[in-house]
Amino acid sequence: MFKLDKTGKETVLYSFAGGSDGENPVAGLVWDAKGNLYGITSLGGASGYGTVFKLDKAGKETVLHSFTGPAGDGAEPMAGLTRDAKGNLYGTTVYGGSGTCKNGGLDGCGTVFKLDKTSKETVLYSFPGTESDGTYPDAGLVPDAAGNLYDTTFGGGASGAGTVFKLDKTGKETVLYSFDGADGANPVAGLVWDAKGNLYGTTYNGASGYGTVFKLEKTGKETVLHSFVGTDGAYPYAGLVRDAKGKLYGTTYLGGSSDRGTVWKLTP
Repeated sequence: MFKLDKTGKETVLYSFAGGSDGENPVAGLVWDAKGNLYGITSLGGASGYGTVFKLDKAGKETVLHSFTGPAGDGAEPMAGLTRDAKGNLYGTTVYGGSGTCKNGGLDGCGTVFKLDKTSKETVLYSFPGTESDGTYPDAGLVPDAAGNLYDTTFGGGASGAGTVFKLDKTGKETVLYSFDGADGANPVAGLVWDAKGNLYGTTYNGASGYGTVFKLEKTGKETVLHSFVGTDGAYPYAGLVRDAKGKLYGTTYLGGSSDRGTVWKLTP
């Protein structure tokens, strides 16, 4: 973990040792009011399946939770955390849980979890691996004003191409939309809201084969706003940013004039 000040000076705040303290921090960080930082590592920890950690202002790292693996509470969290007003942390693991998915030894279809201020972890939902449900949640959660959580899954759904889902406060999961490939496939990034309650996101594959930008209305209607064709970008991997005028900004992993990726703007 590092800090970059306004002059461009970089300071390493913490270097992971690669063991019990965590390994491979692949996601962003969230703050609390005291200036502490919270994040995940996809590997490492007590069982080697990833951690949730805290870094205080003095540079002390504390592992708040170590995931127990495929047959346990989850494995390999890949997305950043969401923090509520009470200080609870929410996130996803790509694998693990009670689902029936098999993936090279990392069994389970993924979980949604909560970590309270005492570091008590609760699995809010385990994706079961049934045909209509989602599998492998890669992205971070976004809440609404009522405390419901929204996200995407890389696989699963009616066509196996991924979903957008909602998890309410009681732990009930609802698939809001299933991608079918022609309208996008395999979302790996999270969602953003507009003022009317519509959701926007990206799919890594689908349509022309290079990914899409989509809108999902409150009615469940999905609209493909843009299909990448390669020359304008390919495989949008990271999440969107939405400005005050409603324009969307993002990146693609590959594509563009040198096939090294693009930064793009879209006006819905």
